[in-house]
Amino acid sequence: MHGYRARSAFDGERFLPDGALVLVEGSRIVGLEAASSAVPDGCPVTGLPGATLLPGLIDAHVHLCGDAGPRALDQLPELTDDDLDGIVGASMAASLAGGVTAVRDLGDAHWAVADRHRGRRLGPTVVAAGPPITTPDGHCAAMGGGATGEAGLRRAVRERVAHGVDVVKIMTSGGLMTRTTDVLACQFTLRELRAVVDEAHAAGLPVAAHAHPLAAVELCVAAEVDSIEHCTCMTADGLRLPPGLAEAIAAAGIVVSPTFARVETAVPPHIRAALERAHMTWEDRYPQLAGLHAAGVTLIAGVDAGISPAKPHGIVAESVAELVRSGIPVAEALAAATSVAARACGIGDRTGRLAVGLEADLLAVEGDPRTDVAALRAVSLVVSRGQRVTPAADAIS
Repeated sequence: MHGYRARSAFDGERFLPDGALVLVEGSRIVGLEAASSAVPDGCPVTGLPGATLLPGLIDAHVHLCGDAGPRALDQLPELTDDDLDGIVGASMAASLAGGVTAVRDLGDAHWAVADRHRGRRLGPTVVAAGPPITTPDGHCAAMGGGATGEAGLRRAVRERVAHGVDVVKIMTSGGLMTRTTDVLACQFTLRELRAVVDEAHAAGLPVAAHAHPLAAVELCVAAEVDSIEHCTCMTADGLRLPPGLAEAIAAAGIVVSPTFARVETAVPPHIRAALERAHMTWEDRYPQLAGLHAAGVTLIAGVDAGISPAKPHGIVAESVAELVRSGIPVAEALAAATSVAARACGIGDRTGRLAVGLEADLLAVEGDPRTDVAALRAVSLVVSRGQRVTPAADAIS
């Protein structure tokens, strides 16, 4: 048994007024007490003065096969299995270094993550989708998930069921990272998208749908997907959240993962051109997210990690900070990266909270996020399933 003691603590849902003493045995949390509590005889304790203790963070939208380089997705067809395995291991290590102890991988290349990496003893817990379903020449088709027609789409879902995926991902529109697609155009009809949802739900699997244009977001609501990824609501005249749409998303119980996070870096010219064509700026999203939150939409933190230098693995702290800048209270923004994200990703019975019986996924950061959310960047301790890891972890192999 080992204890971790901090005078400031967030349990995944609320800040604890008396801090926390978390007792860990093996891979599980076996005790949760006030910080001032005594420990069992012989139990070593790691004191965390000046730090805040919270559950490990969850990145609800990653691409572990993406190395966050300038050609992260373009290079996928050129990579061998060994290349992909090395990238995935490095991505998992970078996630842990940033305090991310669970990820939802929504863009696997040729089943690398789903078949070879999600069951690893070391590294973050992985919720895997396999290659995203897309059109044969559509967004991220290089990952190997192209399909056409209702029958073909149903077969694609059944293929994912056979691989034992945790979630089905579909690209309902073009994307910024695939230059040959139109980010403002839908890739599937309502009937086709409903076929995917029906087939996945029949197998007990949720559907996560990539959607940038407003038309695709509306399509996702009509088809009753389980989560909308990005939910940017792009139009040719800029971002638009029409009256009633946010309320419709909330009423349907659809979770939104805005993937609103980045590190400051040069924006690739083709992405800048697409954003300019859609009259979209980064700042446009703050009022949009505020509107979704005000309507009661469940928001979860995610980065779209791995797709470009602006989105490296392990920066969920930036997603939380952007939610706070959108006017969302700090505790709710932190929950979006812990307990709420865990439930949305189907792992709420395993992680996302400081609670007895759950996996010992812990994060300590220097300072107090209540007064400065940037404290989440100052990682001082990461515990993944009971194992203490260093922020500068080696690639996981």
